[in-house]
Amino acid sequence: MTHNAPLDFAFEAGTARTYDALSVNHLHIVSSDLSDRAHLELFASAVLRDPGPVADVGCGPGGVTGLLHELGLDVFGVDLSPAMVALARATHPNLRFDIGTMLALNIADGSLAGLLSCYSFIHVPWELRPVVFAEFRRVLRPGGVLMLVYQVGSDAKHRSSHDGLELDATWYRQQPDELVGLLDTAGFDVLHEEVRPPREGELTPQGHLLATARRPEEDDRGELADQ
Repeated sequence: MTHNAPLDFAFEAGTARTYDALSVNHLHIVSSDLSDRAHLELFASAVLRDPGPVADVGCGPGGVTGLLHELGLDVFGVDLSPAMVALARATHPNLRFDIGTMLALNIADGSLAGLLSCYSFIHVPWELRPVVFAEFRRVLRPGGVLMLVYQVGSDAKHRSSHDGLELDATWYRQQPDELVGLLDTAGFDVLHEEVRPPREGELTPQGHLLATARRPEEDDRGELADQ
């Protein structure tokens, strides 16, 4: 991928500090609602057709990672925040959790059967999404399953404080059609895309998108068709 200007990953430091701060007594702000599990069951069912290792990228305190384990997946978590990883390890001592960035995952090429990003890639600036999706494609094997969960919208919200805590993170909302196009460019085929209305306490609709990593021969056919 060629870029016209150097990429700025400085947002990661502020995001990590934010989740470190929120890891104590403020998990209600960042924890996923496990009652909304239908999309996770869909993801697990798709992965289990050809099982293998699964990464929950941006796992936070590990609640979703634990649920995916209960659904039968060989899953581990990755998060940018050391405090969140420590909390996840303490809460789920039988599971693996690593500190890492989704912009450069410490995961071998083509080694994953599945990858979930549940309300985590939303902190990546819009212009860096191609980098993230290319990295997701790199670590997934051909036919591997990707699920994205996100808030729908066109705006970005920055938080610098909450309840006396110093924060420094931005939440970027997403347009489903734009995500489909970005994933296609990164080498994914979208299988299922859904937007549900906001529930009580939610400000926006919520999006769920399921895709598979395109096989090399499928990319070759597409290139030939374009000639």
